[in-house]
Amino acid sequence: MGQAMIDLQHLAKKFGDQPVLKDINLTVNPGEIVGLIGPSGAGKSTVIKVTLGMEVASGGSAKVFNATMPNRELLGRIGYMAQTDALYDALSGRENLKFYGLMKGIARGDINQEVDYVAKVVDLTEDLNRRVSGYSGGMMRRLSLAIALMGKPDLLILDEPTVGIDPALRRQIWAELDRIRDEGRSILITTHVMDEAELCGRVALLLDGKVMAFDTPVALKQSYQVTTIEDVFLKAEGVD
Repeated sequence: MGQAMIDLQHLAKKFGDQPVLKDINLTVNPGEIVGLIGPSGAGKSTVIKVTLGMEVASGGSAKVFNATMPNRELLGRIGYMAQTDALYDALSGRENLKFYGLMKGIARGDINQEVDYVAKVVDLTEDLNRRVSGYSGGMMRRLSLAIALMGKPDLLILDEPTVGIDPALRRQIWAELDRIRDEGRSILITTHVMDEAELCGRVALLLDGKVMAFDTPVALKQSYQVTTIEDVFLKAEGVD
């Protein structure tokens, strides 16, 4: 299996006196898709921000590629898609992709090919030359995902990447994520779509700032004696 791409051990995070993460233990191995699920406010985005070094842990450790975060030198190996789109509205989709691609260190001679590839994955090819200010919310999410995919990062960290995306395109995106996994690269993804959680190699259930369960979808369903990950989620929350 090799060294874990992400290794969170007894991770804790407080904002003032308010504990948000209490004792997070989570790993993402090479060639693995790990899903992070939980209700709004459970701390999923905070887990991601501490993992990336955007927030400093209050306790425990967060390692990526076996290095303690934050570590700016590692960011070039990570593709990150946040919940909030960070796009330049006055630029076209193509110009956004080129800008971020060059920031990631993609060679100028390769940038157009890379832009065309990721645009095809997220079905934005016909809209690349439109200004982002004219994009719908779903198109902005797709552009943000395309930016995260650029440069073939060793690790993808995706925060609710398929919000506002139709089912057919969601299936296409998951086919790309599976291909990335099969190349030995790794993905940590948060999602509210329980059908997507079923597609992950392992699923971590985050409740009240703690990982309440972390296993394969099959093992979780067996443990909770239910037939779907959605039922695991509901049962763990105490919903009958």
